[in-house]
Amino acid sequence: MSEGSAQRAVPYYCPFCAGEDLWPAGQTHGQWECRTCARAFALRFIGLVGAP
Repeated sequence: MSEGSAQRAVPYYCPFCAGEDLWPAGQTHGQWECRTCARAFALRFIGLVGAP
């Protein structure tokens, strides 16, 4: 699968106020703005956790 065709999950809730009025923000992938509390935040995938 090429990088351009990979689908990413989007956040459904703001991590600050739990608002649902989220919109993409900025030029970098993973940046979001919440129009409920007027905060901007970024999400980043770090990796997979190994089994214990």
